[in-house]
Amino acid sequence: MSVLPWASVAVFVAAYVLIATEKVHRVAAALGGAGLMLLIHATGAKAAFFSEHTGIDWNVIFLLLGMMVIVGVLKETGVFEYLAIWAAKRARGRPFRLMVLLVLITASASALLDNVTTVLLIAPVTFLVCERLAVSPVPFLIAEAMASNIGGAATLVGDPPNIIIASRGALTFNDFLVHMAPMIIILMAVFVALCWLLFGRSFRYDPERAEHIMALDEREAIADRWLLWQSLAVLALVMAGFVLHPVLHYEPSVVALLGAGVLVAATKVRTEQAIAEVEWPTLVFFAGLFVMVGALVETGVIGRLSQAAVTATAGQPELTAMGLLGGSAVVSAIVDNIPYVATMSPIVEQLVQAEGGNGPGQVLWWALAFGADLGGNATAVGAAANVVVLGIAARNGTPISFWQFTRYGLIVTAVTVTLVAPYLWLRYLM
Repeated sequence: MSVLPWASVAVFVAAYVLIATEKVHRVAAALGGAGLMLLIHATGAKAAFFSEHTGIDWNVIFLLLGMMVIVGVLKETGVFEYLAIWAAKRARGRPFRLMVLLVLITASASALLDNVTTVLLIAPVTFLVCERLAVSPVPFLIAEAMASNIGGAATLVGDPPNIIIASRGALTFNDFLVHMAPMIIILMAVFVALCWLLFGRSFRYDPERAEHIMALDEREAIADRWLLWQSLAVLALVMAGFVLHPVLHYEPSVVALLGAGVLVAATKVRTEQAIAEVEWPTLVFFAGLFVMVGALVETGVIGRLSQAAVTATAGQPELTAMGLLGGSAVVSAIVDNIPYVATMSPIVEQLVQAEGGNGPGQVLWWALAFGADLGGNATAVGAAANVVVLGIAARNGTPISFWQFTRYGLIVTAVTVTLVAPYLWLRYLM
């Protein structure tokens, strides 16, 4: 390997260490790393800004921007206060019951929407209800981010890597429901138990606050009913656009921007109010991270790592599937899983064909999907939903550190990936 790939690895590792140790702000670390990648010619302007595979994923950036604007308009209606009171009353003021309710709602929504959109919608509710119950929102936000990544793995549209895998492997929406969804249901049940072990025992029930919550009328929280109906109508159309993406062929980013534009143009909410909820530091952080990871793809680092892992298990489908599952989880914990899956999918396609096409070899697609989707839970930067949650938390005055998230994420990833291994083995390799 020449000097340039080693230099790109050094820049990425240095930036990652700064992000993990929080010696400098994560946005500064990501932008600095991206700038150095361009400076040493590990990537160029064309590859960084215009390449579909090695540049900034503008679909992700503009999807986030559009949904943040929609959330900004929704916030003006009082609907988040309504949902906060409703959820707290259903949980009867008990924090762990509330966490279970929010986690299940998040996972279910992430199966139909992308996981980033889901956490954008659920986070404001979390802050409000935790304020009502006088509990820290941090455990709830961490659990919701992880639930969104697990739930999103169940369907073709739930997580961006699944869309890439479906396209390369000629897999349908129903294929994901049949092969991924059953195990995701089991993993969610296990995750709820993990939530109790990781967070639940530290919660304290306050009978006085619970009694106060039960006396509230959530309907009084709605500040503007007409704006609410307008916003919900547009949001429903946006969600339908996401679900019907395979038929309509509009990218989710386009649908989100159209929805945001309609809301801002057709309602009385001022533009300044609508964009007040946009997490600009998060969007910039993503841009820097995409450039750095794209440089690793450009210099062949990710390709060489992927090929080496495949070569080590060549001719042994059982080892290949298990290695792909574990390796994908590890790599996706460190770099964004979208460019990783884009790089790995052509290699998996060749292996699937060598193993018998859509017969026995199809397990490799599910190993890649499970590993990439679940591996995103391991660290604070492993998945887009994690980064968005950290940005929202910091904006609301309750910052979540890299290691505060990661120490829980490593446990959840280890348990879920370990459980998937026997599922793949028993269902496809016996």
